[in-house]
Amino acid sequence: MVSEGKIGIRVPHIPILPTSPGARLTFCWVMDESVCELWQSLRLPGLIDVHTHFMPKSVMDKVWKYFDSAGPLTGRTWPITYRTEEQHRLETLRGFGVLAFTSLVYPHKPDMAAWLNQWAAQFAAETPDCLSTATFYPEPGAGSYVADAIAGGTRVFKAHVQVGGYHPADPLLDDVWATIADAGVPVIIHCGSGPTPGAHTGPSQVRTVLDRYPNLRLIIAHLGMPEYSEFLDLCEQFDGVHLDTTMAFTPFIEETMPFPPAELPRLGELGDRILFGSDFPNIPYRYAESLNVLTKVAPDDEWLRKVLYRNAASLFDL
Repeated sequence: MVSEGKIGIRVPHIPILPTSPGARLTFCWVMDESVCELWQSLRLPGLIDVHTHFMPKSVMDKVWKYFDSAGPLTGRTWPITYRTEEQHRLETLRGFGVLAFTSLVYPHKPDMAAWLNQWAAQFAAETPDCLSTATFYPEPGAGSYVADAIAGGTRVFKAHVQVGGYHPADPLLDDVWATIADAGVPVIIHCGSGPTPGAHTGPSQVRTVLDRYPNLRLIIAHLGMPEYSEFLDLCEQFDGVHLDTTMAFTPFIEETMPFPPAELPRLGELGDRILFGSDFPNIPYRYAESLNVLTKVAPDDEWLRKVLYRNAASLFDL
């Protein structure tokens, strides 16, 4: 196995021969040789995917039901490609060569975040390649359970402004942002106005938080789509701001929220601040597509190496 960084998880390069044609078909679906061929061609040990979802089954089932209904927050038909049971989803990611990933959970109402954090902490304890993930909501006591999560080993937080329907600068989050900033724990925040605008989405809301806590390590989900340019501005102005590539450049997204070609040079220049994300399993296309589109916009292979592995390995000290 190629060795880079501190991750020592063995990635299968040679498939185990199946015992039946059906097994072979399943293995190919899990492994997807084109994914492995990409990171191997870049001489990487594998991938780090910072934007994946593992949730309590009852919550994931409701999320999938919402996508099936084409609810107002999705705005369109959205089939789930990797709708399988949890263990199979884990095997699928590992088959792709994903060495580290997240279990992004998020509440849509009060009195939900602390419970999600307990579940995510247990999931991470049982799943060593998952970065221990937590979340929060503007409510009394949020600062306390966020501090508890950090003390318990949380490596990354998830904030979903669109689904939560809250202003990221809500005073009830003052202690949360201050505690997270002091701890230096990254926050993956869905704050762009895609796929549909929320009451408090957009770059101006996030800028308010960054002006108060300029040392925050924020990872703007989905490159901030569709306000790509404005979130690139924030990335240039605040050293702790990163962007993840989740769903960006795919035909599914380009139909309605195309990335402006004029901004590609800026994306290239910010290569140290871009992280690969997929939104697995809740994507309406194959995982390989999340990677293939990046090869078409990457200025060079070194940019891809940083985005697919090295930047996240550095940020999370892997």
